[in-house]
Amino acid sequence: MMRIAALATVVGGASAFAPSQLVRRTAAASSLHSTLEREETAPTRVAPDAGWEPEWEGRTGLSPDEFMKSDMDSEDLSGMWECPLTRWDSEGIDVEKAQAEGAKQPHCPLEMKASDADNAMGAEYFSKNKEQIRADLLKYGAIWFRGFDLMKSVSGNREMHEALGLDPCLDPLHSSGLRKFASERDALYEEVNKPSLRQHYIGLHNESTAKRTAAYAAFVCFQRATEGGGRFLVADGAAILGELSPELAKKLYERKIRISVSNLDIPPSFPGPIKEGIKGLVDVAVAPKFDMDLEMIYEADGKPGRLQAVETAESPINRHPVTGMPVWFSNIHNHARKLRDRRPCGVPEVGMTEVFYADTMEPLSLEDCNEVKR
Repeated sequence: MMRIAALATVVGGASAFAPSQLVRRTAAASSLHSTLEREETAPTRVAPDAGWEPEWEGRTGLSPDEFMKSDMDSEDLSGMWECPLTRWDSEGIDVEKAQAEGAKQPHCPLEMKASDADNAMGAEYFSKNKEQIRADLLKYGAIWFRGFDLMKSVSGNREMHEALGLDPCLDPLHSSGLRKFASERDALYEEVNKPSLRQHYIGLHNESTAKRTAAYAAFVCFQRATEGGGRFLVADGAAILGELSPELAKKLYERKIRISVSNLDIPPSFPGPIKEGIKGLVDVAVAPKFDMDLEMIYEADGKPGRLQAVETAESPINRHPVTGMPVWFSNIHNHARKLRDRRPCGVPEVGMTEVFYADTMEPLSLEDCNEVKR
């Protein structure tokens, strides 16, 4: 979650999040085979590590039976609004000035540790300190609440976000079927939690699409990962912009990017009219699942017969909808094929994504991908 006024609420400790994200701590290569098809030697798969890892406090949470309990006297929130439309305000940005401003921002996240008195107040702590917390959220980009007993459960986490006045909405990818509720009546989604993806590294990304974005998000950990890994990585979008090489920041801003979200390999020998018919059928079948503006393009990544669903051009730098500060607002690190092929990845070929320079539809170079990764 980048600096889009993200609210991080983690009660389990520094390195635990969902048992789903299961990122290996070691830098050893994964046993998974590379999906790169045009390289003679598959690149080594290495899981990138965090630049800073806070101390694990050894706190224990509640049992699943306890933390999953919903307060049945509370209102059922299952009829949530759609995720708001993304506010694009990316024109006329002075990239050099924006980078200097991003580099000056305070450390993200701000850590707030609960005292015994804070815990005794329960939800009242958040309602009484609401204005200061929301002001700090805009200043620091994210707040990490540590040691709070309230958010150890589904019902307590809901009390917290309601006390802060955060209105729940559907996930940006809700219509895709990729998001599962942990407690729909409490507006709480579960992170991806599939055994098939236990060795999959989820790259850094905004919880958004080019079309829909929630301005605020609250993440919570109820239980430490039970099978290793499970780290939740948070990146500061202002700091990323501030540290990116000036040449690449300007290059990506001026050229913009496009992201492909799916692949369908059609026999290259098929006649043109049949290919066009397939394109129309895929457009009708895929686009509604992802509430995105997608264009069906053949062979964008150079593979004969490959049909890809590609998002419209978007800027990797966008102004924050409240503060107006330019920040890194991009999913390049998660979706660039050259990075995915070099870290543990459990995505099938049909779902492998790619990032293109929007002006030429050429995939990002490995050099540029590595600078984003750095």
